[in-house]
Amino acid sequence: MNKITVYEKPTCTTCRKTTKLLDEKGVDFEKVNYYIKPFTKNKLKKLLKKMDMKPSELLRKNEKAYKELDFKRSDYTEDEILNFMIENHDLIQRPIIEFGGKAILARPIEKLNELF
Repeated sequence: MNKITVYEKPTCTTCRKTTKLLDEKGVDFEKVNYYIKPFTKNKLKKLLKKMDMKPSELLRKNEKAYKELDFKRSDYTEDEILNFMIENHDLIQRPIIEFGGKAILARPIEKLNELF
């Protein structure tokens, strides 16, 4: 059986709720704090592919870095956005749950049901 990996920021409320729900369901999973163990560009690209998402769809739009980079007025390419996410992890929506060949953005946490 494939192991579930939760890519998270431990101080994030949604991340904490997600791991609590997985614990309550008795699911075996591994937590990865991507602030301590950062995503490589290749890994984030693979996760995006598994989620069938573009980098622009995974952006956290309420972050200071998002506003500073002026995404609303810029025409950044998806690759440029991916590079910004690698440089500044605050731009990445979370938590990301990976299970074998699938991955989801567990936001809201009810999306976890897509894995089961």
